Amino acid sequence: MTVLTLPAPAKLNRMLHITGRRGDGYHELQTLFQFLDHGDTLTFQLRPDSEVTLFPSLAGVADEDNLIVRAARLLQHHSQRPVGADIQLRKQLPMGGGLGGGSSDAATALLALDRLWELDLGLDRLAELGLQLGADVPVFVRGHAAWAEGIGERLVPVDLDTPWFVVVHPGIEVSTPRVFNAPQLTRDTPPISMARALQEGPEAWRNDCQSTVRELYPEVDDALNWLSGVAPTLLTGTGACVFCRLTNADEASSILSRVRSGWTAFMARGCNTSPLHQALGLF
Repeated sequence: MTVLTLPAPAKLNRMLHITGRRGDGYHELQTLFQFLDHGDTLTFQLRPDSEVTLFPSLAGVADEDNLIVRAARLLQHHSQRPVGADIQLRKQLPMGGGLGGGSSDAATALLALDRLWELDLGLDRLAELGLQLGADVPVFVRGHAAWAEGIGERLVPVDLDTPWFVVVHPGIEVSTPRVFNAPQLTRDTPPISMARALQEGPEAWRNDCQSTVRELYPEVDDALNWLSGVAPTLLTGTGACVFCRLTNADEASSILSRVRSGWTAFMARGCNTSPLHQALGLF
C-alpha cells in the first residue's frame, strides 16, 4: 500500500461540565464526546525518503506547527525509521469551531501513517502519543463515543443516541484560552457520575462554557438565539459552532435550508463508532 485516503470526522460535546481548575491552569472537565459522519479528508502517499509534506498549507499556521505534520514527526521520532509521506488535506471543518478538527486531523495522521509505514503500534500506544499533541486527540484515536474526565483524556466508551444534527458556524473563530481564562466562567459544577449523566439524557445536558462564550462573542449568541428558535440548541466545546438535535433527516434538511446568509452550516448523523475506524476496519 502506497496511498491511503481517510476521513477526519468532527466531534460534538453533547454536554460539558467544568468541575475545577488545577494548579497548572488546566481545567477539570466532564464531557460526552460523539462523532459525526462529516469532517475533513486526508490523503497520504508514501515517499521514498523521510520528508513529510503537507498541501495545502493552512493560512496563518506554519506547516511544522500543524498538528498533522507534528503527528507525523512524532511517529518518525518514536519509530526511528527513515519513512516519509506527502499529505493532502481537504479541509471542511472550521478552525476555532469546537468540532475538534485539528485533533481529528492529527489522529487520522497517526492511524494512517501507522498503517502506511507498517509500524503496527496499536491504539493504546497511538493514543498515548496523541495525548502529547492535545487532550482531544486520544478520543479520535480510540474511535468510540466516550465519557471523558480529567482534561478530556480519561475515556470510557459509551453508546449514545445517534440523531441527526444541524451544526451552524457563525463565521468567527473562538479563542479557547480566552474562554478558559475568563473570570466569569463556571468552574465549580459538582461532579456527577457517568451513569447519572446518561440517565438524565440530552434534555438535561448543558455546556458550562456557553454563557461565557455568549457574553464574549455576540455572533455566537446570535446563532444560539436563532437555532434555539427551531430546536433545542447547545454550544460544542468552547464554540464557535452550535448544534441542534433532530429526529430525522427531513427536519435537518428543512432547518439547513433556512440558515442565515453569512453563516455556514451542515447536517450530519451522530456516530458511536468513528468513520475513521469504520474506513480502517477497526470497529
